[in-house]
Amino acid sequence: MSDSNMMCDLETGMCGVAGEDTMQVVDLNEIKKKITLYYVTDPICSHCWALEPVLNRFIQEYGHYFDVTTVMGGLLPSWKGFSDGGNGIHKPVDVAEHWREVGEHSRMPIDGSLWHTNPILSSFPPSRVFKVIQDKHTGRAEEYLRSAREAVFVSNLNIGEEEVLISIVDRLGLDGRRIVEEAALDSAQELLDADFQLAARLGVRGFPSLIMVNEENKGVKVAGARPLATYIEALQQITAQEITPKEKPHLSQLIKDGHKLFSKEIEEMYGLAEDKVEAFIDSELPADAYRVQHIMNELYVEKIG
Repeated sequence: MSDSNMMCDLETGMCGVAGEDTMQVVDLNEIKKKITLYYVTDPICSHCWALEPVLNRFIQEYGHYFDVTTVMGGLLPSWKGFSDGGNGIHKPVDVAEHWREVGEHSRMPIDGSLWHTNPILSSFPPSRVFKVIQDKHTGRAEEYLRSAREAVFVSNLNIGEEEVLISIVDRLGLDGRRIVEEAALDSAQELLDADFQLAARLGVRGFPSLIMVNEENKGVKVAGARPLATYIEALQQITAQEITPKEKPHLSQLIKDGHKLFSKEIEEMYGLAEDKVEAFIDSELPADAYRVQHIMNELYVEKIG
């Protein structure tokens, strides 16, 4: 400790900085500025599903710098007047080919054949269920969203249908029928409309979009599914301090009851090559508690029982 005003004072009985007050209030709590990460998405957004490995790693490693707020964007109100010319989508069957391309490129499994046999008519029903759970059951909405995505992309289920949504919510240990009934009320649509208004204020024009906003209301928007480095760079731009990642969680902490964890997610989290994943699983997890399976030529691991 060095200061040009240092002195030893016989009256105060202290060697230190001249003029130091006799009594002071000291707060040793670390002060951290918190950033809000707005994740604007939709339950049937294929690029959002493709982003899951990167987004999960970003949250696991850098989530101590921000709070996540998931916002529904309203991808498909209905097919009446809907057109996505950029992806060649004008009718339900057109989605199947787009999803196939996204699945092959990202290696997050996507079936997509339901667009030929039982197409989703609107993404609003599963979005309203999300809003009801987010409003009434703190901390469960993201779990529901993951379940809904596994259902539609991997299991090829129409998550626009009430019975499918009820089953998804029931498996979370919540009252599926009651929540789905609440999601059909005007109050649920009002919650969803509030998300649409927020997304518009944030300048969102497509999904996924991540907007990071600091306490000075300065932010950075990242549109589309991007590499991890892009999100780290965006976070650093609005953070005064040098950011550092937390230690990665153990593999067992990533596997949730009733969910599949895919090879691409493990590769991204731990920086592994695809051909090293199975050996990594064997070394990290007890054989009697987990099983490795394959679907659509992709490996996944899940809990037994």
